[in-house]
Amino acid sequence: MNDHDDDVLDPAAMLALAESADRGVRRNTESQVPLYYFVWGAQWLVGMLLLWAAWEGSSSPVAIPMWFAAPAFAVSIIVCGAISAIVGARSVRGISGTSQVVGLVYGFSWTILGVPAAMLGVALVRLTGDSLVGALYFPSVYALIVAAMYLAGFMLWRSVDQFVIAIVLAVTASLAPFVPAPDNLLAVALLAGPALLAGGVVAVIRNRRLR
Repeated sequence: MNDHDDDVLDPAAMLALAESADRGVRRNTESQVPLYYFVWGAQWLVGMLLLWAAWEGSSSPVAIPMWFAAPAFAVSIIVCGAISAIVGARSVRGISGTSQVVGLVYGFSWTILGVPAAMLGVALVRLTGDSLVGALYFPSVYALIVAAMYLAGFMLWRSVDQFVIAIVLAVTASLAPFVPAPDNLLAVALLAGPALLAGGVVAVIRNRRLR
């Protein structure tokens, strides 16, 4: 056996190579995490404030017509879901195996869960004929979905910030229905939106340390 073979089979070198590859995969996947934070943080903050400002009886200083706010909110959910799916696909580009499947499933899960939740909410409003049902349902159910996704993100990437934000969103989803509508929309906007945006900042700082 020659020296070249010894170098190739050296356990320390193989371990270092494996660790380097693992760091590369982690950088590639976690580099996309801030996008999830910023996209959904902006959607929560702006979207919920729009609905709150448009709702009848709102104390908003700016009156926004519901015919504009409701479609704008729905479109923002669809756009954010599409962006999440694209980001999930991008995060596993050039990666094969389990990591690729995990990234794709995580990305598309936002849309897979979000669309049925929206359809269920629309059905509840139609069956009850009470728009307040929608005002209480939609903010909380989407907060729970996002909380579940960030809990999954914590399990995948061991990022404590995702766990903390998931808890904040779960608590928000649980307490918001007890706030009279439409002020529950304002509460969700001011709690969930900034929490997600702050998570994006933390994720950016963490990713820089991985370089």
